[in-house]
Parts: sequence; structure tokens; C-alpha cells
Amino acid sequence: MITENILKTDIKELNDVKQIVDDFYGKIREDELLADIFNSVIQDRWPQHLEKMYSFWATVLLDVNTYYGAPFMPHRFLPVRSFHFERWLSLFDETVDNYFQGENAEKAKRQGHKMAQIFQYKMGIE
Repeated sequence: MITENILKTDIKELNDVKQIVDDFYGKIREDELLADIFNSVIQDRWPQHLEKMYSFWATVLLDVNTYYGAPFMPHRFLPVRSFHFERWLSLFDETVDNYFQGENAEKAKRQGHKMAQIFQYKMGIE
């Protein structure tokens, strides 16, 4: 019998990144804890935000240098606490695990956790 894990592959191309980003932010936009924060900041600029996220994650995971920026700066004044980061990470890990497994999938999750840790430190969140 073929299990679900056997059918999963690693993140290998831009379409894989887009799948994660689109599904993840679809969940964010509906999440009762995170939706109001993200929707109030991003407003009607979701297409631009998603493009930026494709570029960021492709740069991190696929070694294509398409993202240039400082990820922390747009987030520095968000009204968030540690439980917001926990929810973000839970949804992100769930999304990656739902579609992919392998070295890049694990790298994506590690990078998400690392960014959350750095952002919380810089925001003074314990």
C-alpha cells in the first residue's frame, strides 16, 4: 500500500513555492487570530504581497536571488505577541508538511522558526 508520505516530494521549483505561499496565506486570511492583523495591514495589496513572498521563499529555498529587502522592517510595528507567532508557525509548518517532505521542506520550516525568533527578539516579545 502506498502511503501519503511516499507521494510527497521536496520543494524544487517556483511552482512549489507558490503552492505553499498561496495555501498558507489563504489560511492566514481566514484565521480568527491572524486575519485581522494581516488584512488590515495588507488591505488590497495581497497580489503584491504574495509576489514578494514568492520571491523571498524562492531566494531562500531555490538559490535564485530574486528577493532584495529587509524582511523585519515591514513587521516591526505590528500589534503581535508570542501567541501570534506560535499560530503563524503552526499554520506554516502544517502547510509545508501537507505538500512536501525533504531537505528544502525542512529548511523552509527552520527558516520560518528562525525568522519568528529574530522578529520576536527585535520586537521585545518574550
